[in-house]
Amino acid sequence: MGHVIELSDVTQTFVSSDGSPVTALDKVNLALNKHEFVSVIGPSGCGKSTILRLVAGLIRPSAGTVSIYDLPVTEPRDEIGVVFQKPTLLPWLSVLDNITFPMRHKYGRVDDKDRARAVELLAMTGLTDFAHKRPNELSGGMQQRVAIARSLLHDPDILLMDEPFSALDALTRDELSFELLRIWTERPKTVVFVTHSIQEALLLSDRIVVMSARPGRVAEIIDVPLPRPRSLDTLAEPEFNRLARDIRLKVFSRKPEANAEGFAA
Repeated sequence: MGHVIELSDVTQTFVSSDGSPVTALDKVNLALNKHEFVSVIGPSGCGKSTILRLVAGLIRPSAGTVSIYDLPVTEPRDEIGVVFQKPTLLPWLSVLDNITFPMRHKYGRVDDKDRARAVELLAMTGLTDFAHKRPNELSGGMQQRVAIARSLLHDPDILLMDEPFSALDALTRDELSFELLRIWTERPKTVVFVTHSIQEALLLSDRIVVMSARPGRVAEIIDVPLPRPRSLDTLAEPEFNRLARDIRLKVFSRKPEANAEGFAA
């Protein structure tokens, strides 16, 4: 068996509202190994989220191939979990019912095994005491924990995360980053994590994929040599800050007109 996820010469073109073509991705090549944590960074509009949608089977490439376990992706697959920028919880359901909702939606019921798994995930994400609360009774960070737990309910091999912490304050963002590291360590997954934050990418990843401006291309893939497990002390290490500085320089030297918003630290 080859790579878990592989994009080969993938080009993605959309049609804009005026009928003109817009190329989001141009001949992207990328391969992920089993249980690898890879972050994708790049300026807004470079196709980061498009890569996730292609891997998730939500769209098909205009050219090239996307494969999982050497099989072409033609539709959504059960071994994939997705976490979006916003938790998109159903306000009339409890936290527990939100977590089990995908099973109810797909199969029309939730069995005892699924419910026991949901209870386990509540404990894993520190939400046991909130199982019967409604989403509007939770903080933004807690709502995103629910979304992560929901994505893990069917124990997917692959986890796709599209800037899941971008709407949170800095302290909550750091807290959930460490929570994600803990969950990934306890239950390893192959993760594709889209972010604008170089610090977040460094803390979480085995490799960082730097995308060029649209049309998005893989400009560089950077290995992250920081030892695991990583902790709060990692953020203060000289090597961490040196790597962050080097990545910024590479990014800005490649795209001089990029602004700080496009590549937040």
